[in-house]
Amino acid sequence: MPLIGLQGLRGGVGTTSLTAALGWSLQQLGESVLVVDASPDNLLRLYFNIDFAHPGGWARALLDNTDWHSAAWSYTPRLDVLPFGRLSSVERLSLPSLDKTLGHFIHALEELKSSQRYQWILVDFPHGYDALTRQLLSQFDNVLTVVKPDTNCHIRLHQQTLPQSSRILVNYLLVASQLQDDIYQVWLQSHRNLVPIVIHCDEAMAESVAMKQPLGEYRQDSLAAQEMMTLANWCLLQYSETKK
Repeated sequence: MPLIGLQGLRGGVGTTSLTAALGWSLQQLGESVLVVDASPDNLLRLYFNIDFAHPGGWARALLDNTDWHSAAWSYTPRLDVLPFGRLSSVERLSLPSLDKTLGHFIHALEELKSSQRYQWILVDFPHGYDALTRQLLSQFDNVLTVVKPDTNCHIRLHQQTLPQSSRILVNYLLVASQLQDDIYQVWLQSHRNLVPIVIHCDEAMAESVAMKQPLGEYRQDSLAAQEMMTLANWCLLQYSETKK
C-alpha cells in the first residue's frame, strides 16, 4: 500500500489542491484512498465540504487525548478525509512544544498501513522542515515535491535538500510564459527525478476550493482535472510494486 507524502518546495505552489485532486482521481479509478492533512493550517478539509467552524482532526484529538479515528470523514465510499484539526492561537505559538504529543501520529500511520483498509494514503505536508514534519516524513518512502516553474523554486532546487526518494511534480505551468517554459526546459535536462506529467495553470483549480470540492468533482472537463487523472494513472504504474 503506497504511503505518499506531498510537500511544496515552498508555500503557494498548490500542494493542498493537488492532494485533494489526486485523492479524488484515484478513487475515480476504483481505488480506496485516505487523504490526511499534516499541516497546522488545516486547509485540506475545505476541499471536502467540511464546515469551516468544525474544529476536529487528528492533531486536535491527540492534544485532547481523544480517539483520532473519530476525526475522519467519509466523502465517498472510496475516499475518506482526516483533517489536522484546529489549534488555538496559543497552541500555534507554542507548536514546537507540542511535537512530542503530535509525533505519536506515527503510530497512527503504522496502524493505518497494517490495517490494509486503504489502497492509498496521501498526506499533505507543510513546506519546510520543522521537527514534526521531519519526524513524520521519515516514515515515507515516496514523496512528491511540488514546484512551480519560477525563479524562486529554481533557486530553491539548488540550495534545499529534498527528502529521499523524492520526485519533483511541476504545478501551475503557464503556457504563455516564456520564462516558465525556459525554466521547465532546464529542469528537463538537469533533474532526472521529474514526474513526467505536468499540471498546467488552470482557473478551475483555484475555483474548486471555493466550491468546497476536489478539482475532478468540480470540473472534470478542465485541463488540470484531465492531467490529474493522467497523474493518478502514472501513480498506479509507478507504485504498483509497492502495492504488492
